[in-house]
Amino acid sequence: MAPRTVVFLHIPKTAGQTVHTELTRVIGEAQTSPVRVHTQAPRDAQFPPGYRLYSGHLDWTDLETLPADRFTFSVLRDPYERIASFYFYLLKKAEGTDADALQRPEHTGLRTILERSADDYFFGGNRGWRTFIRDHYDNFYCTYFATRRMRGWAEVSKLKKSDLMARALAGCEAVNAFYGMDGLDRLETDLGDVLGAPVNLVGTRVNAGPQRAGTRRWPALTERLERDDSLHRLERMGALDAKLMGRVLAG
Repeated sequence: MAPRTVVFLHIPKTAGQTVHTELTRVIGEAQTSPVRVHTQAPRDAQFPPGYRLYSGHLDWTDLETLPADRFTFSVLRDPYERIASFYFYLLKKAEGTDADALQRPEHTGLRTILERSADDYFFGGNRGWRTFIRDHYDNFYCTYFATRRMRGWAEVSKLKKSDLMARALAGCEAVNAFYGMDGLDRLETDLGDVLGAPVNLVGTRVNAGPQRAGTRRWPALTERLERDDSLHRLERMGALDAKLMGRVLAG
C-alpha cells in the first residue's frame, strides 16, 4: 500500500511544534511540505502537490485536493490556557525583540503588547486591531473549523452562537481525529499505526515556554486585568471553544 498522506492542522500554542518535529523525523524533510504558515502561500496553494506531510498554521479550504485516504488531525488545548499561553508567548517574544525592530510594520502586534495593559491589548485599539484580536483569540477553534481559515473571524462574525457552533461541528467532520494535549499517548499510537513506525510525543517538549510543564497560564493572565468587566469579556472569548472541544473530544 502507498504511504498515507498526513495533514496536521496546527493551532498555535497546542504543542504543535513538538508534533511537527516528530512527524518530520519519521516522514523525512524531503516529504514535508515547505508551507508551514498560511501567509507563505495563497489560499489555494496551501497544499502543494507531491508531499506526504502537510503540517502548520494552514488554511485548509483545499483539503479535498489531497488523496482521499489522508489522515487529518488536530490537537486542542483548554481554550483559556491557549489564550493565556499565546499572550505570554507574544509578550516574551516582544521583550526579546530589538527596540528598532519593534518599530517595523510587521511587528505592530509585538509593539502593542508591550505598550498596552492587558485590558487595552484585548479590548482597546481601532477596528483593525480589534479584528486582529478576534482572529487570533476569540473562540479561535470555532472560527477555524467553521471557515477553514486561520483568520476567519470576519466571515462568521454576524452568526448567532448556535449557528457558529453548528458550522464549526460541520467543519470538524472533515477531520479524522482530535486529541487533547493530555491525550498525546493516544496520538502516538494512532500515528504509529498510520505511519508504520514508532512516534515519540509523550514527555517531549519542543519550543516550550519557560514555565514548568503543567503550570497554568490563565491565572497569571487574569491577574493582569485591571477593569471589572475585562475578565468576563475574556472568558467569553473561550466559552464556545470549550463547548466545541468537549463535543469533538467526547466523540
